[in-house]
Amino acid sequence: MKQHLQHIHPLAWTIIIGTMFGRLVTSMSIPFLSIYLTQVLGASPTQTGFTVAVSSLAGVMISFYGGYISDVIGRKIVMLVSVFGWACVFFGFSAAQHLWVFFLVNTLNGICRAVFEPTSRALLSDITPPEHKLLVFNLRYAAVNLGVVFGPIIGLQLGSAKSTFPFLIAGIVYIAYGLVLFAQFRVHHSTLPQRSEVHAPKLRAALATAGRDRVFLPVLLGTIFCVLGYGHFSSTLAQYLAMNTHFTDGGKVFSYMLSLNAVTVLVVQYPIVRTASKFSPIVPLILGNICVAVSMLLFGIAGGVALLMTGVILFTIGEVLLFTMMDMLIDRIAKPEWKGTYFGTIGFNGLGGVMAPILGGMLLDQFGAANGPAVFVPLALTTALGLPFLVTAHRRFKARELAESVIVKPSSVKMG
Repeated sequence: MKQHLQHIHPLAWTIIIGTMFGRLVTSMSIPFLSIYLTQVLGASPTQTGFTVAVSSLAGVMISFYGGYISDVIGRKIVMLVSVFGWACVFFGFSAAQHLWVFFLVNTLNGICRAVFEPTSRALLSDITPPEHKLLVFNLRYAAVNLGVVFGPIIGLQLGSAKSTFPFLIAGIVYIAYGLVLFAQFRVHHSTLPQRSEVHAPKLRAALATAGRDRVFLPVLLGTIFCVLGYGHFSSTLAQYLAMNTHFTDGGKVFSYMLSLNAVTVLVVQYPIVRTASKFSPIVPLILGNICVAVSMLLFGIAGGVALLMTGVILFTIGEVLLFTMMDMLIDRIAKPEWKGTYFGTIGFNGLGGVMAPILGGMLLDQFGAANGPAVFVPLALTTALGLPFLVTAHRRFKARELAESVIVKPSSVKMG
């Protein structure tokens, strides 16, 4: 393992460590936003749902362009502009006092995330040898969750559910992250892969190519419903616990659930990834969808903390299955010159994140937090709608690999 770690590019380490600190400070603040809006600003669950959802909506509309632009003008410019812009967004959150300001700033938050994230993942793919890519992608995912282990607990102590001060800390950290990235780009400029002289595809052609990919398209459609289920954890569930009089301090319970989620990721990630890597990369997505859907049912019927925490563990196993293999799957499907485009296009599955807080908010308004099954059974069923698409993608992926192996074998015989 130590020998493998030594082969990771210094800029990749910067992204991995920066991701850890970035998620630490964002998990101190963003997950508590829905609680803050309902309890401090007095917004209704539906108003809160739309305000939280706008971040994902902006991300969906922009993510493709973010990845595509990084293919055209290069990763460096896109990453630096977006990371400093992101810092300004967090300063905006810290100063906001009205619902419409939160709506506006959260829109910008979604744009910055949708530009920075696919570009940073495409850069990781660019600078990492094929034999180390699974390690690097999973180190990045572990870094995300290492940050989220401590972020919610720190946020709880700082009063994130009642104050916007933690957003100020997030802005400062992202400024520091941007400065370190800038320095690293300068120091390691000569070791970075040079952009190909071949012109990047035109936007319409790139989108059409991704859309015609018979494996990628059902993966995208299926993961929309996966992300829909995943999105309820930080939106619908947070509001449900805060509003439910059965739980004495819902915000506190939710912060512990966030931390348990992150700890569980760190514990189960390595054995799950090691096992899942032996199968087709779409199989983990299918199993992950099932786990998340069942966890929604557990949240709905939970009468105490024990069953809630059981639901968190099952949800987290589903999360790991869904997201640890996603980057490797996209890396295997995409052509080298279009990786940014593919990593950006998969961001369209963020439509699920748009729908989650809106659907959850409407169900909470309709049935109230006292009727858990009426809220969470529909959420579980809509999550499971992704299964037919993922099963279709799995069949097509296996057929493609079989066809490619048939093509390769005769050519290898001739070369011999």
